[in-house]
Amino acid sequence: MASTVDQTTELSMNLRLSKQAGERLAQRATESGKDIAAIASDLIERAIAQPTVDEVLAPFRKQVAESGMNDAELDAFLEDVRDKAYQERHRRPA
Repeated sequence: MASTVDQTTELSMNLRLSKQAGERLAQRATESGKDIAAIASDLIERAIAQPTVDEVLAPFRKQVAESGMNDAELDAFLEDVRDKAYQERHRRPA
């Protein structure tokens, strides 16, 4: 079984933050017992690990493009789906 080694790259940079952001960063560092650089690194790692809106929507956009629907047809389809979901949520038990 191969062991996993955490690989990191050390970058040196200057960050320009608002006074408020700098203070909040310093506060988080103090509260966590880490230095500011470690907190900033953690925040950046989490931010770039999240997919972008374009990445999330790419499969849907591809499916729509392949369907051949025009904008009006897509609007009508989505409105129908929304209406059905609303009706389902507000259906009274028998």
